[in-house]
Amino acid sequence: MGCASSKQFGKPAAGYEEPEVLASETSFTVNEVEALFELYRKMSFSIIKDGLIHKEEFQLALFRNSKRANLFADTVFDLFDLKKNGVIDFGEFVRSLSVFHPKTATSEKTTFAFKLYDLRGTGYIEKEELREMVLALLDESDLCLSDSTVEAIVDNTFSQADANSDGKIDPKEWEEFVKKNPSALRNMSLPYLQDITMAFPSFVMRSEAQD
Repeated sequence: MGCASSKQFGKPAAGYEEPEVLASETSFTVNEVEALFELYRKMSFSIIKDGLIHKEEFQLALFRNSKRANLFADTVFDLFDLKKNGVIDFGEFVRSLSVFHPKTATSEKTTFAFKLYDLRGTGYIEKEELREMVLALLDESDLCLSDSTVEAIVDNTFSQADANSDGKIDPKEWEEFVKKNPSALRNMSLPYLQDITMAFPSFVMRSEAQD
């Protein structure tokens, strides 16, 4: 066991699992898992001091705002919350974050991205769901596009992905769309996760860097 132990913080972290176990089940190395443990502790005590990551803490870390509702942030949180109990423990944090590791298979990234857009969990991506997520991503990026431009993006995506023209995108159609349009997964790989032992990921530490 390396330097990051659950005991060094006084009590075990919620959902704590040995780095060796998590490394064997994810794309992270043992050292990377140990670095993630430090990050997890920081996030899980940022607002509510209970060692679990609540939605407000998750939004604060990723988006620098714990109050403003955001569909994208809510959806990512729900996907990380594997036990569906309203909080993220350490094991869930590492396993879910692994999908963004550069070494994780494209197939896993494709599946996660599909779930991200399948807002209602129907097993299909419908046009309204895609529109809602595009608007949420634009809002989070502080980009403002006209309604006609947003509609053009949505319509263009559907014209390419909805191969059987039934008004919804199924997992196979999404897989084929991603193969032809790899840029659709450009946000599914975070290069700094592979270098997390050197520095915490900027996307979760922006609030400190910009203070």
